[in-house]
Amino acid sequence: MVLLSFDIEEFDMPLEYKGEITFEEQILISQNGLKKILDILKKHEIKATFFSTVIFAKRSTFLINRLLDEGHELASHTWYHSRYENKHLKESREELGKLFSTKIIGIRIPRMRAVDNREVFKAGYSYNSSVNPTWLPGRYNNLQVPRTYFKDKNVLQIPASVSPFFRIPLFWLSFHNFPLWIYKILAMLTLKNDKYLNLYFHPWEFSNIKNKSYNLPSFTTVNTGDAMVRRLDNFISWVKEKNYTFVTFQQFQERIGL
Repeated sequence: MVLLSFDIEEFDMPLEYKGEITFEEQILISQNGLKKILDILKKHEIKATFFSTVIFAKRSTFLINRLLDEGHELASHTWYHSRYENKHLKESREELGKLFSTKIIGIRIPRMRAVDNREVFKAGYSYNSSVNPTWLPGRYNNLQVPRTYFKDKNVLQIPASVSPFFRIPLFWLSFHNFPLWIYKILAMLTLKNDKYLNLYFHPWEFSNIKNKSYNLPSFTTVNTGDAMVRRLDNFISWVKEKNYTFVTFQQFQERIGL
């Protein structure tokens, strides 16, 4: 099983690197990328899970309605991408559910920040995918976290996939910077070992983000835009050729019975 997910949010990454971008640009860039993602998924007839901030969802109702109409799952990415309080757990779940008349059962904290799963459970979620079980310099050290899914404080934890040996992360930066054939080898090793793969990306990766004013380092912009469209299209085709199925996080939780 392959769990394909996308964190749909304000494209505020330039602000991390002292770049300049207006709020309107942040939303438009992510909207443009989300359209491309939905087109790819529709072409391949597969389903995915979209973790959305309330801020992005409120300004992109036409796209959120489209993804729901096409059978994808909507989950919470809290209220804002750059600001977080525990109260946003419950507030974002309720607001997204009310706005789009859908049940929100999953959460991913922006930038994979640590969160108390007791608070996640109290806020009404049944699963949490907010941990990358590896070491990322300057971000986190989660080498003590189990590589595969587990239960914590009554909440199913679904970590992002890392390779069974050396915990090489298979997240979005790896997808952009590794030669695709190497990424496929790591993905296949992980699939064979774990029986599932949990990958996540962002809509702005599918847009043109090589604007000098954004001041982004090259490792974040390589193979973005049209190159990312081609790479994901290629990867999905390859996975399908191997006869693996794509499922939403909700479907995954139902299948494993946790």
